[in-house]
This record gives sequence, C-alpha cells and structure tokens, in this order.
Amino acid sequence: MTLMKEMPELERPREKMMLLGAHTLSNAELLAVLLGTGTRSLSATDLAERILSMTPDGIGYLSECMPDELARLSGVGLAKACRIRAAVELGRRLATHPKRRRIHVSSPQAMAELFLENMRHLTQECFRIVLLNVKNEIVAMEEISVGNINSSLAEPREVFRPAIRRSAASLILAHNHPSGNPEPSDADIQATKRLILAGEILGIKVIDHIVIGDGAFISMRQDRLL
Repeated sequence: MTLMKEMPELERPREKMMLLGAHTLSNAELLAVLLGTGTRSLSATDLAERILSMTPDGIGYLSECMPDELARLSGVGLAKACRIRAAVELGRRLATHPKRRRIHVSSPQAMAELFLENMRHLTQECFRIVLLNVKNEIVAMEEISVGNINSSLAEPREVFRPAIRRSAASLILAHNHPSGNPEPSDADIQATKRLILAGEILGIKVIDHIVIGDGAFISMRQDRLL
C-alpha cells in the first residue's frame, strides 16, 4: 500500500483540489477528502474506492445509507459517517436552493442608485467598483480604497484584481466627492482613462465611472468625458 504522504502531490486528493479545483477530483478522491484518513492497510482513497464499490449504485449509495450503517464499515466509524452524510445533505440542499436573482444594470441612473444613498454622506473619498457578467448583471460590489478628501483613484492592479478573480466581463467605477459637488476633476478623468486602457488590455470593459455628490451624480460616460 502507498501511504498518502508518499504519493506525488497531484495524486493526493486535498492537494489536487487546492491546485486544480474540486471539479478535477474523481468520486473516490472527493470521498477521500471527506474521510480524511484511511486505515493501516488502506489509504483514504483506497477506502473510498472500497466504499463506492460495495453496491452497483456506486456514489448513489451515499445518498441512501444511514450514518450508523456507514459507521459499521471498517475504517469509517461514526465521525466519518456523519461527515459524509452531512456533505451529501448539503449537496442536496444546494441542488434545490433557488438561485438569487441578479440585478441587471441598464442605465447611468440605475448605476448611480447602487451608490447614491450610502456614499453621499461619507466624509472620506471612497472608491468602489461593481462587477458585471456578460449579461450586465451584478456579480459583486467591491470597495477598493478609502482615503483622504483629495486622495487619488485606485491603481489598476487594485481595481482589476477582484474582477479577474471573479471572472467579470465588465465593471463600473464609482467614487464620492465629500464636498458634495459631483463634478469630476481633471485627475478623475485622466485616472479613469488609464483604467479604461488597462481594462482593454485585460479584456474587461470599464462601462462607466459614476461620481457621487450630495444627492447628485455625474456619469462620465453620459457626459462624454471619456
């Protein structure tokens, strides 16, 4: 028997999951991650394969058996059995859980409403982004930086890091002017153009930059400032 620690890194289920993603693991490897350990004579993967080969139904067996039934299997025990059943139940609930309806962004006004009320009274300049998918639906909102009243906009690497991580197709920029006047400065416009160029290189479109004032906003795209 080959011990788990003696296996090449990409053959160990947990390491393989971390490096390549859970989708690359076989059923036995996924079950081995849940088991954690095997026995003196079987690795966790070997034990998992033995469990899955017990019935013709294979992985389907895990959705039907009770924890005490699993616990009676050599090398499993009650703790591992409960862990497996909990994972199966979580998977069942995820499969039947309705997906959250995403918000579709269709106009500068709709974009501004995402930020206006919670940014208009901030005393420091705050720079945020909204990440969108290919359907212009919101994937996430991220705060990039908070600074002094006259702070400069965030660097491209800070802006696009979350967009790349979440595979966003495009994004909207937004920052507030604590003075209450939403008129963008020349520095705001130049920094935005720089971010647009960076986005073109990365294949992530910068749709607009919304500047928030006190109860008012300016869309740089709508006002043809970009």
